[in-house]
Amino acid sequence: MHCTKIVFCLLFALVLLATPAMAQEKPIVTKVVKSGNGWQLLRGGKPYYIRGAGGSASLELLAKSGGNSLRTWGVDGNTGDLLDKAHKLGISVTVGIWLGHERHGFNYDDAKSVQRQYETAVAAIKKYKDHPAVLAWGIGNEMEGFKEGNNPKIWNAINQIAEAAKKIDPNHPTMTVIAEIGGKRIASINQYCPAIDIVGANTYGGAASLPARYQKEGGVKPLVITEYGPPGTWEVGRDPNGAAIEMTSTAKGAFYKRAWDAQVAAKGLCFGSYAFTWGNKREATATWFGMLLPDGCKLEAVDAMQQCWTGKPPQNRCPQIASIKLVTVAGKPVPKTSDGKLILPEDTEFTVQLQVTDPEGDPLKTTWVLERDGMVYVTGGDAVSDVPGIPKAIVKQNTNAATFTTSVGGGQHRVYAYVRDGKGGAAVANIPVKFDGKEKEVEASKASIPFVLYGEGAKGGYVASGWMGDMDAISMDHGCTDNPKSGKTCIKVQFDKKDGWGSVVWQSPEGDWGDKPGGLNLNGASKVTFWARGSQGGEDVSFSMGIIDSKKPYYDSATASLGKVRLSKDWRQFTIDLKNQDLSRIKSPFCWNVGGQGRPLTFYLDEIKYEK
Repeated sequence: MHCTKIVFCLLFALVLLATPAMAQEKPIVTKVVKSGNGWQLLRGGKPYYIRGAGGSASLELLAKSGGNSLRTWGVDGNTGDLLDKAHKLGISVTVGIWLGHERHGFNYDDAKSVQRQYETAVAAIKKYKDHPAVLAWGIGNEMEGFKEGNNPKIWNAINQIAEAAKKIDPNHPTMTVIAEIGGKRIASINQYCPAIDIVGANTYGGAASLPARYQKEGGVKPLVITEYGPPGTWEVGRDPNGAAIEMTSTAKGAFYKRAWDAQVAAKGLCFGSYAFTWGNKREATATWFGMLLPDGCKLEAVDAMQQCWTGKPPQNRCPQIASIKLVTVAGKPVPKTSDGKLILPEDTEFTVQLQVTDPEGDPLKTTWVLERDGMVYVTGGDAVSDVPGIPKAIVKQNTNAATFTTSVGGGQHRVYAYVRDGKGGAAVANIPVKFDGKEKEVEASKASIPFVLYGEGAKGGYVASGWMGDMDAISMDHGCTDNPKSGKTCIKVQFDKKDGWGSVVWQSPEGDWGDKPGGLNLNGASKVTFWARGSQGGEDVSFSMGIIDSKKPYYDSATASLGKVRLSKDWRQFTIDLKNQDLSRIKSPFCWNVGGQGRPLTFYLDEIKYEK
């Protein structure tokens, strides 16, 4: 008997040793409770106010700055690692569960698609419900769209997931996230979503007034501001040429602070907030919403939030930009026009001046960039592909000024100034400028080879946004963890019709079919390689690259096809030959196509790359 006990104890100890540390942790219970005339959020039995950010660029910087929570938008192969890291740093996570958007082609009238979405959400909740970093479940993000937001089928789908979450995981509250609070959003949540505990609202220009407006709209649940920052591109003025006017990073910092002050004043209603975005995201312009630069340098928004979260400013603050302005054209003062529109003549030099200082007197360095401005300012939050800079337009530059030439072609442009203090702090500002004359073709930026389109070490720059055919029957999961070829995730593609056809092409910029500059120079590659497998075997799929022809102003400089291949249940590598091809501008680097198979099909992709 004693021997049996000893053996059992040894085996139990070995199991514990073999179990990851986080798996032994218990969930930290989070509750929404009534408190007087309002509510209170309790985590681990103690009051908890969210000092959060959306994005995951540097959790160490978030913790150092006084942040205590992180918000995600969906579950993918990196979610487990993110939760582990956040917990070690004392950061909680509102785990986002992505729900389909009708504007992206998701059909809430399609019962099969809704059921599959439900099952995916339930699987995510079951997988992570006991992790001690979990704070709440963020069910969807702006899935109601940007109109009235009153489709009952969307709200019923949300409530169904929330009901399941409460049964599976009674330790964490449910939240759904909406695009501001206008239309019928609040009324719809009140009517159709009794299983939702918290309303999350994304807001920008109206951030400071949101708590008061939410109550006027009839909000009966506690509130979390799930995204906020400077006014959005859809909320600001335009210059006489129609270009959006962007705040300097310094001015944006003050806007974050005003929004925070309004949230704190609404305690009892508002549980806190998530500043957007803790990282860098190109949306409309290169710098509109990012709180950090791509190299990790912090901007004034980070300093402002540290002051709000801790009551103390950082020891070394970011540079401060007072203004950026056009000062000379052809060596003379800027001419005035009767209508205010200024179009700079062809083959003319102009100078932009920057007024910038550093609070600690650190030496500053300014990087100047000129880009084409596509003037696509209302993106619905969708990421936008990078736009290549035009370095040959720079005539001369220093910390406080730069001179450019308009000889690079006509059209709308934007001058960016990136200022760094050498100690991790930065400031950014930009100014729109329009050039006379015909637009010249913009050379695609040169990419290093190998270039990974999907897989470990993916470089970005392209988006799988060109959906064609029976789009309602297509779904793509870029974070699938079902037996990836390598790394933690692969792409899962489903086509749910027996007949018809469907196709998706990777594009740059997103959604463009050859009307805008973009793409990359992939010269140096001689092939596209990728791995693929079918869920059952026997699936026929065609693969190609370069589908935009010369009828468009910005076309693919090369085209190649593998044709139709038959997949097996096991991973196989395939190659599209690109030898002797001109790859100087590749706008659509990869495409798959299915159809006419008499049955729905599922297949998987991984490690898509351009190689020598």
